Amino acid sequence: MKLYQLHSKQALPISKLEAWQFLSDPANLKVITPKHMGFNIISGADRDMFPGQIIQYKVSPFPGYTTKWVTEITHIEQGNYFVDEQRFGPYALWHHKHFIKEINEGVEMEDIIDYKLPMGVLGQMVHPILVKNQLKEIFHFREQKLKELFGSIETIPNQLEFKSF
Repeated sequence: MKLYQLHSKQALPISKLEAWQFLSDPANLKVITPKHMGFNIISGADRDMFPGQIIQYKVSPFPGYTTKWVTEITHIEQGNYFVDEQRFGPYALWHHKHFIKEINEGVEMEDIIDYKLPMGVLGQMVHPILVKNQLKEIFHFREQKLKELFGSIETIPNQLEFKSF
């Protein structure tokens, strides 16, 4: 069993409260997801985030393939972090931690995603070709969209790193 980790950091010139209000609103996930992925929220995003909240989406990670993705918000520390975990969807495991930290120029957003692919060795074989590249594309799109919405702190480089265990 191979476990993968994506680690991303991005600095934005906004307040911690503004960052929290945007990032903790599940409806904004559609705003920062590439349109070609056909991301649509089916249910569960109609109220403020809370532990135990179930959110259902439909997403097309690859052309011609649409799947339902169900996540649960498992942990929240208001204004600082939240965790979502896949309950049903395209991954064998998806555990996504979102951190917001105040810095001198604004905030640093940090994402740590631990994930596992289905289909054993076959899943491991397609990871570098399909999954890793798609996650890079999604996070690059998100980075650009957040810069467009909020600006950027040019003195702090954004980071995107993958590991496997």
